[in-house]
Amino acid sequence: QVQLVESGGGLVQPGGSLRLSCAASGFSFSRSAMRWYRQAPGKERELVAHITSDASTTHYTNSVKGRFTISRDNGKNTVYLQMKSLKPEDTAVYYCNTWPGNYWGKGTLVTVSS
Repeated sequence: QVQLVESGGGLVQPGGSLRLSCAASGFSFSRSAMRWYRQAPGKERELVAHITSDASTTHYTNSVKGRFTISRDNGKNTVYLQMKSLKPEDTAVYYCNTWPGNYWGKGTLVTVSS
């Protein structure tokens, strides 16, 4: 069975940092590209970051460029999202996603508020 378990969300003040983790199992993680999406209440789901299977390339949505870093540890079957300089508009549920397979985790909530 495929499992994607996000963790690391919580409440943080503007300007703060958080590191999200997604622990994966049940598929060939090392052959899969991984993505982080987010969805704020009342908003469309948004692709935040993408990393290829070998981590040779990464992509970010413009609003997080320079602030967020996606990385992975294929030995641990884990993908990370390091978030810094957080803004209130980053508040959302963050989801881990795979390609191929298009599997989803249940998400972890990030709230940026003073």
